Amino acid sequence: MTAEVGLTVTHRRYVPYSHAHYAGSLVDGAYSLAAFGDVATEMCIRTDGDEGLFASYSDVQFLAPVRAGDVIEITATLVRVGRRSREMDFAVHVVARGNAERRDSAADVLDPPVTATTARGVVVVPASEG
Repeated sequence: MTAEVGLTVTHRRYVPYSHAHYAGSLVDGAYSLAAFGDVATEMCIRTDGDEGLFASYSDVQFLAPVRAGDVIEITATLVRVGRRSREMDFAVHVVARGNAERRDSAADVLDPPVTATTARGVVVVPASEG
């Protein structure tokens, strides 16, 4: 296992209606941050064989809404490797969105995807053994 700058981890998920908190089926910003935690965990497992712990976020930007019924793609890209810290750039892209104007269950693939949330974060992993 090696932590190399440029390594990217990607998850996709459907945003269930049970997560909508606001009018227009909007999902709160914490949903994106939780998704960042999931991709960061996989990144740490891949690079260090450990889940790691989040230390901080910086430059969090909420650029577009995430709605129930969206399909989102979440990425983490490793941008800096310290002795125990791993700094990553994160993004949430909406790749598909429900289209109730056509019918209740209709949805459209978004081309290009919409960037909804970006951030930079730092996770800490245990010191390597040996």
